[in-house]
Amino acid sequence: MSKKSYAQIQKQIEVLQRQADELRSQEVAGVVARIKEAIAHYGLTAQQLGYGGGSLRAKAKAPKAAGGAVVPAYSDGLGNTWSGRGPRPQWLKAAVAAGKSPEDFASPAGAAAAKAQKPVKPKASKKRSPSKAYRDQAGNAWAGRGPRPQWLKDALAAGQTLEQLAA
Repeated sequence: MSKKSYAQIQKQIEVLQRQADELRSQEVAGVVARIKEAIAHYGLTAQQLGYGGGSLRAKAKAPKAAGGAVVPAYSDGLGNTWSGRGPRPQWLKAAVAAGKSPEDFASPAGAAAAKAQKPVKPKASKKRSPSKAYRDQAGNAWAGRGPRPQWLKDALAAGQTLEQLAA
């Protein structure tokens, strides 16, 4: 067995890749033809197939399929899919380890759904209005939150106002 050079192996890879691409194109053409035949035979509509119908607003808001399932963002064409949520599945990890990138498996429907989703804004924290502190001559204090303490009730009953007790 003779040793091959890097350039020879690269050339073989290119030839094999072209052959694989041609075979895939032929297979895809056959699949598309069978799908078109089935659509014509059963009289299926785009809406029945999940394409079309509904408002643009509903489409823009809905990255989920009609049944409530998440639209897969990644697919390998062999039935393996991943929504892009949670940990990466083994099939995608293996493909990435073999030199592919996740973008190679991005599905058009998942990409459109991801673009249509509005970015999640962090919730604004509730800001409390600054409370006043109240003090009397004896050194008793109340922060202005919760029930009024007895010393404050007594001072108000004696005729003082909250403004007078404000610190």
